[in-house]
Amino acid sequence: MDSINIKKLAEALNLSTSTISRAFRDNSDISGTTKERILAKAKELNYQPNHYASNLREQKSKTIAVIVPELANNYFSQAIHGIERVARENGYHILIYVTDDDYKKEVNFIRHLHNGRADGIIMSVSGEANDHNYLNKFGTKRLPLVFFDRIYEDIETPRVITNDYNSSFLATEHLIEQGCRRIAYLVVNKSLSIGKTRMKGYIDALEKYHIPFEENLIIDCSNSYEENSIIIKDALHQLKPDGVFTSVERLAFATYYACYDLGINIPQDLKVISFSSLEIAPLLNPSLTTITQPATEIGEQAAKLLFKILDDNEDKNLFNEVILQSKIIVRNSTSKEPKNH
Repeated sequence: MDSINIKKLAEALNLSTSTISRAFRDNSDISGTTKERILAKAKELNYQPNHYASNLREQKSKTIAVIVPELANNYFSQAIHGIERVARENGYHILIYVTDDDYKKEVNFIRHLHNGRADGIIMSVSGEANDHNYLNKFGTKRLPLVFFDRIYEDIETPRVITNDYNSSFLATEHLIEQGCRRIAYLVVNKSLSIGKTRMKGYIDALEKYHIPFEENLIIDCSNSYEENSIIIKDALHQLKPDGVFTSVERLAFATYYACYDLGINIPQDLKVISFSSLEIAPLLNPSLTTITQPATEIGEQAAKLLFKILDDNEDKNLFNEVILQSKIIVRNSTSKEPKNH
């Protein structure tokens, strides 16, 4: 009997070779029934997959690169966990690259990865204010790329995002319903697409409740704890807001520290809500009201989009946008308490 290869096995089962390949990698996309059928036929025909040979033949590294702006944010740690889980199910490893919000690092990482180090890239971008055309210069040789969370609007590639506008609108509305009228919005970089989207939700919620928008209540912060401490203390002292909405969790921490130093009571004097995936948010004093993104699911969905390209040969430039829902978890930092007079 002739030796059996994957193509002959696929023909015997009337399935594609990629389906056979995914079954042997124990991919979760394949139903249990189909998997059993493939394995039974392989045993009958004495077929043994040669993973090493297939890697060489297909010139695959079996590695995907994950590029993130930072690791200190719990959100990115959870997203990476989701990506790694799907990668492992598909027989892949992940390499993690951290840009520290530095556009030049991002460009260097992407160029380095095109030397065969990885088969695809999942990225939350850093350089929105810069020219993104470097990604188009690779032409058809560009590695399959999926964006998550932070994206480049002008680069057509699959992406996974959350309903940031709606979440910001509801977060601001929640502060208004709790009695706030001077709401400061703290953002790290308001020129980022994600910063702009969240800011629009904030502004539109103010408009709905006929609260005048004040430009000086948009507080542009930095990635430095020392700088943020000064910026936030100055804003609280000069602007005297009664509500604070922070776009990332570290700004909520900085606000808590600043209030402690200035003797401002949360939530009596100031109510605080933040985007955060932090599991210890309920343990803060007072417990922090959060807009929590499904970070692990975002990572999983981004990886699944990438494997559709890698395994199913889907067009890597096909625009495919997945929008997931965040949820507000109300805790004590925004509760209505009688103020001390």
